[in-house]
Amino acid sequence: MMKNHFQILVVGGGNGGISVAARLLNHDSKLDIGIIEPSDKHYYQPAWTLVGGGAYDIKKTVRDQADCIPEKAHWIKDRVVTFEPDQNALTCADSGRITYDYLVVAPGIQLDWGKIKGLQENLGQFGVCSNYTFASAPYTWQTLRSIKRPVKAIFTAPNTPIKCGGAPQKIMYLAADYLKKQGLLSKSEVHFYSGGGVIFGVKKYADVLNQVVANYGIHTHFNHNLTEIDGRNQMAFFETRDQDGEIRQVVQKFDMLHVTPPQSAPDFIKNSPLAVIGNPLGWVDLDKDTLQHNRFRNVFGLGDAGSTPNSKTGAAIRKQAPVLVKNLLALMQGQALGQVYTGYGSCPLVTGYGKLVLAEFDYNNNPMETFPFNQAKERYSMWLLKTKVLPWLYWNKILKGTA
Repeated sequence: MMKNHFQILVVGGGNGGISVAARLLNHDSKLDIGIIEPSDKHYYQPAWTLVGGGAYDIKKTVRDQADCIPEKAHWIKDRVVTFEPDQNALTCADSGRITYDYLVVAPGIQLDWGKIKGLQENLGQFGVCSNYTFASAPYTWQTLRSIKRPVKAIFTAPNTPIKCGGAPQKIMYLAADYLKKQGLLSKSEVHFYSGGGVIFGVKKYADVLNQVVANYGIHTHFNHNLTEIDGRNQMAFFETRDQDGEIRQVVQKFDMLHVTPPQSAPDFIKNSPLAVIGNPLGWVDLDKDTLQHNRFRNVFGLGDAGSTPNSKTGAAIRKQAPVLVKNLLALMQGQALGQVYTGYGSCPLVTGYGKLVLAEFDYNNNPMETFPFNQAKERYSMWLLKTKVLPWLYWNKILKGTA
């Protein structure tokens, strides 16, 4: 008999959903928790940038989802179709209607490949790369490794929020460093086309990144949004606005094109009562301090699909999870919600092989640094943190709710 009611129902078996469920069960192993997650596999996505740069084994970024779900949680291998938060219910594709006392929404972000014409059919050939999936990240390294002459390499960032805001740049710096090591950089062209207006939102780190860009001789183009790709002819089409506000198209030839797709909340969230009303990207409508839903008191959320205006990173989830758990337990006990999330986010900015700037900051873009030295410097020690320490921490501590 399929169980159709849970004390706490978690939507999403990624970093957010699993770490919250694990923390709750660490607090009280008798809690009745269900986790809805359709995927067989669980991915450590932050390492895909390194995979694209040839500095990490893709096989180390995946495990069976069954090994990641907390033992005492009930895994519902299914996907959510609709929500009825006023009825404390949701409906899954195969399992039908499930009710709950409390709901935690952590479905992750949706990659909107279809918003760029020609992207899906050209990805993985003609030098069109993206580190944003397990399947496509190795092709980035294949493309980079095959370069034997000076090239024109373009790296894009969309005008929507994305998971890991620094990712479009990290692979660009690795690629530029690779070309430099091959003696090809001085005759090659590396371009950054971003839908945003600045290299980075926190001045302290933007200053060092602008220096990195200058050192590699990278050409930056802000407020340019990729709209179309002609793979066979290796042409990329961008839209930008001129000084009069008129939209104009810019066409660029490329040998290598690394694309970061536009992103939004998953469609099943976007089209639900849980989304921010009138927001086209459909984020879960959360109180940015408590992570409680703004309209449904027994609903909480965290991670990349939330409306909280922080950087969408795994580091943010690590600081959100304990706040959410304590506030949820307080609500269950009829107490006030006393925990506040400061908007902490972290972006380990890979600036070349063996070099990394660890950016850490809050909602107001003020640095919130962990280490007793100036983190706005390229360091080998921080590269080791990214390549060795953080993956270990993720699999062994974060997913178990102990970090």
